[in-house]
Amino acid sequence: MVQAVQPVKKQSGTYTVLVADAMSEDGLKPILESSEVNVVREKIDEATIPLEEVDALLIRSATTVTSEVLDKLPNLKIIGRAGVGVDNVDMEAATAHGVVVINAPDGNTISTAEHTFAMIASLARNIPQASRSMQEGRWDRKKYQGAELYGKTLGIVGFGRIGAELAQRARAFRMNVLAFDPFLTQSRAEKNHVTAVSLDEILEQSDILTVHTPLTKDTKGLLNEKTLKQTKPGVFIINCARGGIIDESALYDAVQDGHVRGAAIDVFEEEPAANHPLSSLPQVITTPHIAASTSEAQQNVAESVSQEVLDYLQGNPAPHALNLPYLDQDAFEKFSPFTSLTKTLGAIASQLFKEPAGQVEISYAGEISHQETGLFSRSLLAGFFRHRIDDYVNEVNAGVIAKERDVEVSEKHESESKGYANFVKVKVTGESSSLEVHGTYSSEIGPRVVQINGFQLDFSPAKHTFYVRHHDRPGVIGKVGQLLGTHGVNIATMQVGRKEEGGEAIMLLSTDKECGDDVLQAFSEIDEIAHVTSIEL
Repeated sequence: MVQAVQPVKKQSGTYTVLVADAMSEDGLKPILESSEVNVVREKIDEATIPLEEVDALLIRSATTVTSEVLDKLPNLKIIGRAGVGVDNVDMEAATAHGVVVINAPDGNTISTAEHTFAMIASLARNIPQASRSMQEGRWDRKKYQGAELYGKTLGIVGFGRIGAELAQRARAFRMNVLAFDPFLTQSRAEKNHVTAVSLDEILEQSDILTVHTPLTKDTKGLLNEKTLKQTKPGVFIINCARGGIIDESALYDAVQDGHVRGAAIDVFEEEPAANHPLSSLPQVITTPHIAASTSEAQQNVAESVSQEVLDYLQGNPAPHALNLPYLDQDAFEKFSPFTSLTKTLGAIASQLFKEPAGQVEISYAGEISHQETGLFSRSLLAGFFRHRIDDYVNEVNAGVIAKERDVEVSEKHESESKGYANFVKVKVTGESSSLEVHGTYSSEIGPRVVQINGFQLDFSPAKHTFYVRHHDRPGVIGKVGQLLGTHGVNIATMQVGRKEEGGEAIMLLSTDKECGDDVLQAFSEIDEIAHVTSIEL
């Protein structure tokens, strides 16, 4: 059975926890009040205690944890980051050192949701602008006539923890709430009393539009010149999520020409963003990335990591662990190929399945089915969620993410291995369709995708992959090759699968480089092609 190495509770003495950054006494209560813990509050490079005695390290954003820092802390078992982001921790180095890294993903949810709603109310009633005019000695009562939130339609793009909290506040103001999220099922939408819609629908119907998505290659510039034109005239736009989701130049122009009535922005593509052009517009409210900056949030995140660090030192699991569990060398060599295979199958399924997922069913057959397969399933889920979720996703926290998003996960072992020594099948089911991806692994041939939705293949997964659904007609393969050649894209490998001559067929192609939207658009010019998806692994 593969398990993360758990710290062994000391028979005598105390655990030493080094708090390297400023944190409140209240937030540190769990460890300060524990008789098992010796708390030291010093910077790493100024520590007076022997660093080899440190069992746990608590930090915020001021301390950077590199491989060199980890070398100085040979007994370190866990790092607690009092916040969400872990950009200041070398995750690979921590994993290589066998150190678990945790964060506090829920600690600032309320603060961010409240700040977002404050932005919405401020926009609707012109509160900052009216206050500024009073400070300047004016009484512009007519100029700052506002709008009621009652009855207005709020569109939430990205329906994670913060989106759900925001929806609760909007309903209290008796607003209509629409939500768009690739993983939002109908049942979860109903449970949160929101209406699940498409991206086009939420753009066209929202009076107020707020974004709460991760920043990925798919969401970068999600609101741009084209999509902003799809919104209602007079719409309000809010971004308290990630800089870059909104094309700031396009938003500036849309506010200037009056299509966007106003905007509230807390995050920017490049920060600090002093003297940003959007801040010069009277219809725009800007704040310096403070949505999560409340005393309560800072206490919550410190208390969360303090408690989890204490629990882990006492031998309990760390539910908010962000990196791989530490494996000894023998276990790593034995199991890593299968975790790689399942992660790849999950990533492929995620990028091919376009509707919200309600169920993920994972099946094992052959030799792999006789192993402890929980690690493989978590790896598959990590691959499945990594392209859609803003948090750091891996084998440890993928199950928690699935539960939060009401994705039902099941695992089973089967006797039929389709003639393969090892066989893995993932089936993703939504409200109107399902998708199956099958794979195998052997030390001789490596990982292989052997079936997608009943189409037989023998494809070696590659970083840059195209999935093409087409009609089985002469010349299609040549047209695809010519198209990619015209765009300077070299085909590394190609596999074609079909069920019957002249019917529907699929291609999987690996290319030497990632292809842009212009290449994907060019595929639509080939009559025989029904659909194409770019898959990045």
